[in-house]
Amino acid sequence: MSRPNSAGSTATDSRGFRRIIAEDPDWRLTLVPCLSNLCLQSIVKNIEEKPIFEALSPIINDFVQETLSTSLPLQVTVNLISDGVYWKRCCEQRWDICDLAHYGHSWKRMFLERHMENIIELFIPDVTEPKTVLEMVPLCKDYVKRLDISQLLPPIKEPQDEEEEEEKEEEEDEDGSKLTSHTDHDGPSMDHFDFNILLNKLTQLEELHLVYRVKQCGMNFEWKMFEMTDRDCESLAKALMSCKTLKLLKLHQSHIEDKKCRLLVKYLLDHPSLRELNFSHNLIGDKGARAIGKLLNRSKLETLNMCDNNIGGPGAKAIAHALSVNSTLLSLNLRLNCLRDEGGQAIGKALLNNNTLLHLHLGANRVTGPTAIALSKVLVQNNTLKSINLSCNNLGVDGGIALGEAMSHNTSVTECDIRLTEVDEQSASSINQVVWTNQSSEQKRHARQSETK
Repeated sequence: MSRPNSAGSTATDSRGFRRIIAEDPDWRLTLVPCLSNLCLQSIVKNIEEKPIFEALSPIINDFVQETLSTSLPLQVTVNLISDGVYWKRCCEQRWDICDLAHYGHSWKRMFLERHMENIIELFIPDVTEPKTVLEMVPLCKDYVKRLDISQLLPPIKEPQDEEEEEEKEEEEDEDGSKLTSHTDHDGPSMDHFDFNILLNKLTQLEELHLVYRVKQCGMNFEWKMFEMTDRDCESLAKALMSCKTLKLLKLHQSHIEDKKCRLLVKYLLDHPSLRELNFSHNLIGDKGARAIGKLLNRSKLETLNMCDNNIGGPGAKAIAHALSVNSTLLSLNLRLNCLRDEGGQAIGKALLNNNTLLHLHLGANRVTGPTAIALSKVLVQNNTLKSINLSCNNLGVDGGIALGEAMSHNTSVTECDIRLTEVDEQSASSINQVVWTNQSSEQKRHARQSETK
């Protein structure tokens, strides 16, 4: 028995089986979702109410990480989802460039560090609630090892009418003489984010990169946007002292002068873990350099970068005095200061008693022949120094001859930069030849050490 074969009807074929003819001609059995997929979709949908993430098998775990919404609250995801595909998706969705090199090749660490950086960089004093930052601490303190803060916003200026501004600018007593203006102050009047509320809570923090500036300030530009206040300096100094895990501090391009440098050093003198200090591109002079000298005597610094400051001969002498007894510093960068021969010769004399420094940069310091001669004595005696940079100084012919003669007795220096120093070609050639020989010997030594391992 058979019936008309129409859409949605049943029919009996020649074998006696009944078959269903679908109304949708494109329907296939494969379109029906598997029960397991329906279960996974339910897990993803209800992950906040029923976080069973850890109980899943690795294959199912990967599926869920690829499916979960990246907008889930961090309070849910941080403690629930380990490093993996989910955090990679979060990073790539939020930032165009995602280089894992600075984050221990961890997507989760990258996201949490950069998220914390963004919160600090957009923090507006007296407007943003401090709890915005502090709420993140329990979630990220075990992951944040490095913070690179590229801007710090000042408070918002309240508009004032002309009468108020005139009153603040100048007041007169009964005799018509001027009184002290209410706007008179030493340095800028704006304070920034207070690191004292945060750093002691980040128990894994090892690197802090800071610059006091405002990016994309446009027509609202003021010089005060590019420097720290006295209160900023004091609160930061105390915060640094409380951060016992910090190994690297970079505080650059922030108009730090002698007073602020000395205050920062005061709180860093006995820091237990600080190994690298970078105060480059600031306004630090001789008084600040003397404080740095004290720091070298008390701390275990391995790298010191004071590039592009206002350090002169007296300041260089203070650093040199510390260098003569220091046994931990490996790299010293004094490029773009004004040491002159007074400071250059002091550094050279100090290195006669130093057997640990590996890298020295004295480029663009207005040093001349006497400094070159002082350093030539070091090159003869010292077999520790690996690189020396004297570029952009007027060493002259005599200085070049002294360096060339000294290098002929040296076996350790593999980099010697004497560009733009007025050194004669013959001396430059002989120096470069020794450098190439030392480089070749160093490479062979490393090759032998690799073979023995």
